[in-house]
Amino acid sequence: MIDRRLITNFDWMLLGLVLLICAVGVVNIYSASSSYVLSGTPYYLKQMSWVLVGLAIMLLVCSIDYHLLEDVAYWFYGILFLLLLVVLAFGKTSMGATRWLHLGFISVQPSEPMKIIGIITMARILANIPVSGGLGLRELAFPALMIGAPAILIMKQPDLGTAILVILIAGSMLAFVGIRLSALAAVCIATVPAVWLGWHYYLRDYQKNRVLNFLDPERDPLGTGYHIIQSKIAVGSGGLFGKGFLQGTQSQLRFLPEQHTDFAFSVFAEEWGFVGSLVVLLLYAVLTLWGLQIARRCNDRFGSLVAVGVTAMLFWHIIINIGMVIGLFPVVGVPLPLFSYGGTSMITSMTGIGILLNISMRRFMF
Repeated sequence: MIDRRLITNFDWMLLGLVLLICAVGVVNIYSASSSYVLSGTPYYLKQMSWVLVGLAIMLLVCSIDYHLLEDVAYWFYGILFLLLLVVLAFGKTSMGATRWLHLGFISVQPSEPMKIIGIITMARILANIPVSGGLGLRELAFPALMIGAPAILIMKQPDLGTAILVILIAGSMLAFVGIRLSALAAVCIATVPAVWLGWHYYLRDYQKNRVLNFLDPERDPLGTGYHIIQSKIAVGSGGLFGKGFLQGTQSQLRFLPEQHTDFAFSVFAEEWGFVGSLVVLLLYAVLTLWGLQIARRCNDRFGSLVAVGVTAMLFWHIIINIGMVIGLFPVVGVPLPLFSYGGTSMITSMTGIGILLNISMRRFMF
């Protein structure tokens, strides 16, 4: 029998925010793909179906006590880590990247659920570490290993964007717990040679070009710098109030690449201008603050850490994608959560939202 307190404490504000962002995203995808010549189902209808699937998954996640996730964290982590190894050995290669694993009638991308499972695993580890004055190097060793290992495998696919996100999410959770200044200084010092080694021996040439084009987009305006240049033109040409719905020249004339996925916000900024963009950013700001409020109100350490991790996942997706489309960050292929087209991104985001709703609903029950 369902506990009536769960229904009474359901977080309708959070659900409303999510549905509003999804609705704006679907309308934007309709505009971004209106110039496409498609033989199948339009992208905006596919996105609507993914929103419905995501809502079903969200409700399923809500129905399970989140404390059970703590018990199965290591099991799911082990399964996904094994799948990441299998992907490198037997995964499908597309456009120079090996990220997908075919399992008969379905294909899976283990790096996406690793974001969620990584959050739950980190929360279990950190919840059981007694903290007095912050984490030292000894306490950081095991969490760093548990996150660093899958991050390296994801980078090998190569998928630099997802690997960076996994590290940023874990770093946010560690910062929430607290890190001693001596340990933080040691990590920063160790990062310098790690970045040098990664640049010279780990990154592919196209990844290096993305960084170089971020620093100087004009070095290859018709090649690897094309994405950033066209995106900045689209965002800048929107002005204060935008050109109007379906009136964006960069999107309707197809100058803007990946305009319904990674650069969906560029389309929106061109059509709705600074004012419209500010409204979307405010919606995301409220969503982020609401997630942190759920973490603050949670009555147990594990739930608070999971809420912080999920909120950090959404936050860093937003920051990296917006920064990417306006030229503040290199192009790394990170979608805007609940807004960009894509089933995998939608399901991952909705799963995270479901966990936040789960924690919010049960805050008075323990």
